[in-house]
Amino acid sequence: MTASALTRPGERDRLSTKISELDWRLVGLLCVVAFVGAAMLYSIAGGEWQPWAIKHVIRFGALLVVMLALAMLHPKWWFRAAYPLYAVLLVLVLMIEFTPLGYVAGGARNWLNLGFIRIQPAEFMKLGLVLALARWYHSHTAQEARWSWKLLIPVGMIGVPFLLVAKQPDLGSAMVIGLTGAAIMFVAGLSWRVIAAGAAAAIAVIPPFVMFGMHDYQRNRVLTFLSPESDPSGTGYNIIQSKIALGSGGFLGKGYGLGSQSQLEFLPERHTDFIFSTVAEEFGFVGSFTVLACYVAVILISLRIASLAHSHFGRIAAAGMIAFFALFVLINGAMVMGLAPVVGVPMPLLSYGGSSMMTVMIGFGLILSTRVHRYAELPKGHGLF
Repeated sequence: MTASALTRPGERDRLSTKISELDWRLVGLLCVVAFVGAAMLYSIAGGEWQPWAIKHVIRFGALLVVMLALAMLHPKWWFRAAYPLYAVLLVLVLMIEFTPLGYVAGGARNWLNLGFIRIQPAEFMKLGLVLALARWYHSHTAQEARWSWKLLIPVGMIGVPFLLVAKQPDLGSAMVIGLTGAAIMFVAGLSWRVIAAGAAAAIAVIPPFVMFGMHDYQRNRVLTFLSPESDPSGTGYNIIQSKIALGSGGFLGKGYGLGSQSQLEFLPERHTDFIFSTVAEEFGFVGSFTVLACYVAVILISLRIASLAHSHFGRIAAAGMIAFFALFVLINGAMVMGLAPVVGVPMPLLSYGGSSMMTVMIGFGLILSTRVHRYAELPKGHGLF
């Protein structure tokens, strides 16, 4: 038994004890990735802190404090907030569709204009979904998680926001929501037969969905992904320029601030969707591999934290947060390399953007809370509170 396991319950609640229980390796890795993001934003702005780097640093600093504060919360508070938070976020997503508060940006009606602030509910919906699914699975048996008519409930919890967000249309966020939900169902113990049947059905649905269920510009993105050279100055421009940036960096890169594709603005959305291409151009294979290694380390440490949680809620919630973080990395990495369509998914903590950074940092607040309170037990009740 470890020394921390022998700590008396009263001592465990002390703030100093909780701080010592934090996984500072994880905190350090997150800081490293955010620092690299700030450095790249400084570089692509021509050696200027404005307009991106300084805001990135300030946001991360503020959200780092928020993350550490959330890590001190007992899992019972996350547990109690799960269903109400999911419901509120679902209402916000519905407000985009059915009220004049919906705001169009980047060709998608996926922002909510509240006057004093604009928010992107789809980003936070990922958090609400993870917590709500974790609470549902916490209160149900392993057999019900494996195969039961009750699985229609989590399927509905995933499907409703997925369809609403896809209709905005925000294909990237919808994809992350759907895949995160599927990952949680897999971790919770869903039958392999159901997984195989679902995968087969998804593959069968893709062609008709691309042809008849997508907007024209979304369909063009998919067709461009299959053959970007067919329209090199139009829809294929983004992917072609990203590939040029990736390849021109070579093994060691062109040097900090010397990337021609980003510095001369050939690379589109170089501060958001394609910032990883800038890393590869300026620091080459070594730099991009190092960044990816940091992401892998973050994921592995987080998985270890999830596996040590005593409560089923803690394990599922932490695993769900890891899933959507890993999906961000996987989808963005595939996107900039031309292995997936351009769907507007940022590289977490590297790309510029407040909503995505807030989502990620709150998620890691939950993961660290699971680490600090890994011995906590939660009731199996079905009530809301």
